[in-house]
Amino acid sequence: MKLVFAGTPEVAVPALDALLASGRHEVAAVVTRPDAPAGRGRRLVASPVAERAEEAGIEVLKPAKPKDPEFLERLREIAPDCCPVVAYGALLPRVALDVPTHGWVNLHFSLLPAWRGAAPVQHSIMAGDEITGASTFLIEEGLDSGPVYGTVTEEIRATDTSGDLLTRLAFAGAGLLAATMDGIEDGTLKAVPQPADGISQAPKVNVEDAHLDWAAPALRVDRMVRGCTPAPGAWTTFRGERLKLIQVAPVPDRADLVPGQISAGKNNVYVGTGSYGVELLWVQAQGKKPMRAADWARGVRIADGERLGG
Repeated sequence: MKLVFAGTPEVAVPALDALLASGRHEVAAVVTRPDAPAGRGRRLVASPVAERAEEAGIEVLKPAKPKDPEFLERLREIAPDCCPVVAYGALLPRVALDVPTHGWVNLHFSLLPAWRGAAPVQHSIMAGDEITGASTFLIEEGLDSGPVYGTVTEEIRATDTSGDLLTRLAFAGAGLLAATMDGIEDGTLKAVPQPADGISQAPKVNVEDAHLDWAAPALRVDRMVRGCTPAPGAWTTFRGERLKLIQVAPVPDRADLVPGQISAGKNNVYVGTGSYGVELLWVQAQGKKPMRAADWARGVRIADGERLGG
C-alpha cells in the first residue's frame, strides 16, 4: 500500500522505522506537527519524526492544522491507501479522515477500550494495572473509540516508570502496526468494534495532577511517582519550595512516621504516608540537578519533625 505516516515525538519513530523496513509498503510522505521552540535559546526544532523522515528522503508535511486547505490538497494528490498514526498530536477532521481508501489507523498505547485519551501509559501505572499493551484501531471522530484491528500485551513491572513502559510499548507496537498494514492490504484483517464495557479515560496529566498527597497509601505514592516520570514529574514541597521526586521505594517496616514526616539517616531518607513509609531514592530540588536523596538531605540538614508537603 501507499502510506502517509502521521506522528510527532520520539515514541513514534520505531513505528516509522518498522514501516520503512517492511518492504511491503511505500511511505510516500510523513505528517507531523510544525517545528517547535526548544532549549534555552528557544530556537525552532523539527520533531523527531520529521528528522527521521528527512534522513530517509521522505516528503514531510507540517500543517498548522490538519484542516488546512493546502495540506488537504497535497494529501489528495498523494492519494494514500492508508494513513498509519502514532502520537501525531492533533485531531483529524472528517474531511481528512475520508481521503485514504482504508482510513487512518492509530497505534494507541493501551488495551482499548481501557485508557482512551492522551496519557494511557501514565494512567495505567498510576492505577496499579499489572498488564497493559498497545492497540491498532480505525480512527473515527470519537476519542479513541474506533474498531480495533489488533493488540499486543505488556506486563507492567514493579519499578516501571511511564518512560520505561512507553519505550517498550513503542517497539512492540511498531511491529503490531506493520502487521496491521499487512493484514489490511491482503484483506485478512477486519476491525472489531470495541466493547461497551471496560471504558476508562486517560486525560493529559498536568503539573497540578502530579502534586503528591502524603496522606495517600505508600503504594499510591510510588505509583504516582513512577507514572509521572519523566513527565510532568511528581512533586511535593519542602520549606516552601518545590521538590521533584524521581524515584521512591515503599518500605513496609517503616510504619512509625506520620504522613509527610521525614526521617533522614546517613544513607537513607524515609517519608511517612497514609500507610507505611517510602524511601526517597532520587530527588531534584528547585533549580538543581537530580541527586541521590541522601545527598540532598545532608545538604539541607533536615531538622527533627520536618515534613514534606507543608
